Amino acid sequence: MAKPIVLIAEELSPATVDALGPDFDVRNVDGTDREALLAALGDANAILVRSATKVDAEAIAAAPDLQVIARAGVGLDNVDIKAATNAGVMVVNAPTSNIISAAELTVGHILSLARHIPAAHSALAQGQWKRSKYTGVELYEKTVGIIGLGRIGALITARLQAFGMNIVAFDPYVTPARAQQLGVTLLSLDELLETSDFITIHMPKTPETTGMISTEQLARMKPTAFIVNVARGGLIDEDALLHALSNDVIAGAGLDVFVSEPPTNVDLLALPNVVVTPHLGASTDEAQEKAGVSVAKSVRLALGGELVPDAVNVAGGVIDEYVRPGIALVEKLGQVFAGLADSPLTTIDVEVHGDLTEYDVSVYKLAALKGVFSDAVQETVSYVNAPILAEQRGVTVRLLTDAVSDEYRNIITIRGALADGRRISVSGTLTGQKQVEKIVEINGYDVEVPLAKHHIVMLYTDRPGIVAVYGKEFGEAGINIAGMQIARTAAGGTALSVLTIDSPAPEGLLEKVRRSIDADVMQEIDVTL
Repeated sequence: MAKPIVLIAEELSPATVDALGPDFDVRNVDGTDREALLAALGDANAILVRSATKVDAEAIAAAPDLQVIARAGVGLDNVDIKAATNAGVMVVNAPTSNIISAAELTVGHILSLARHIPAAHSALAQGQWKRSKYTGVELYEKTVGIIGLGRIGALITARLQAFGMNIVAFDPYVTPARAQQLGVTLLSLDELLETSDFITIHMPKTPETTGMISTEQLARMKPTAFIVNVARGGLIDEDALLHALSNDVIAGAGLDVFVSEPPTNVDLLALPNVVVTPHLGASTDEAQEKAGVSVAKSVRLALGGELVPDAVNVAGGVIDEYVRPGIALVEKLGQVFAGLADSPLTTIDVEVHGDLTEYDVSVYKLAALKGVFSDAVQETVSYVNAPILAEQRGVTVRLLTDAVSDEYRNIITIRGALADGRRISVSGTLTGQKQVEKIVEINGYDVEVPLAKHHIVMLYTDRPGIVAVYGKEFGEAGINIAGMQIARTAAGGTALSVLTIDSPAPEGLLEKVRRSIDADVMQEIDVTL
């Protein structure tokens, strides 16, 4: 088989290609050359970009085989996530690749402002010895206010505590317990602005946070205070900041990001009490390498049909280690469920029973749908397009949880209705220290069958000699029965038999067996292990 094609549209670290490994046909294109990009996307399965390549709806439409767009960095402004999702294309980024670099740059800006390092350097480089002009302030025992106490905010906290600084923070999503753990005092935004000597902002850019620091907020700051933004341009109102800096409302600002980049507000850049850098938050060798390696690993997972933790358009969130082992089980149960369905589906319920319900198990719904549709459609089924495939087919899907599980610690059931009104179900669990994947129920019949590659499901009237009849038929066909379990409602009633066989049944065998035992149902179900 031909290797999947991975398109690298911008310069990435050599470690990125090494992380992809030898299993891909890696090609390069200049992502800023639109015509070349669209042509190269024609047969690409994945594309890796940084910030210069625009992967918009037109580019996605030009790539019918595209499965994953990987942004080697944090921001995704250059990727049309909605168009990608509608096309069933996974979008991944490297959300933690630059956090150390961004935290260190923030500290660099704070030090530069406190000690006038850039201005002093510039003056001395021009032959001017002005020691008294550049007298600064110590960080020791000063208060720094962190707006947004996420991963970067926590890293900055640890670094500035080493300077003996007092750390306060505003973050409505951080608990007092977490703040106490970090050694941080939580304040309201107004309290932080009024008490801090240095303020650094680390919030995502949303309609609510754009311009969150404007004239009113700057006026609340001390006239000796400094503000730093290495997060996103526009979080600080640039016109309001220009006015505040020009009129000694605050002492200075450090900016790495701007509303437009390159920045057009030349008056702001020219102020003597501003330290500016050209969006260098992720511009370290280490951050670039981490970003490339991270998304290369994500591409490998995505092209292998696996769940990608850093996918931004998959509703699954962070997956707990207790939840993770069940993903493969649920996907296989989805395949069994699809094998039981001999007419179109109208509804699918993914039920989780047991102590798993204490965790976020939304990924199980995705895994179930991926399994259900894996053999039902021609295109590659992923965790992104599986919900779209269900929606396109008018299938209603629900995730249901129940903390009660009577027989097993946890049970996952996939239950659904067919177009003809019948209902089908299959349940499974993980058992023992080795977490063996087992089917424990099919259509209301209790069984306990380890999941295998080939299963036969039969439904017939229970009577003596049946096992011998179909055992003989499989034996004469050269098919070894590796395992078998029979469940029944009552003696002489309807029985369900599940066989595990070592190889696929040859054409015609199942119909022959069905006739010989007068079975109501005779289905071969294959599972991808």
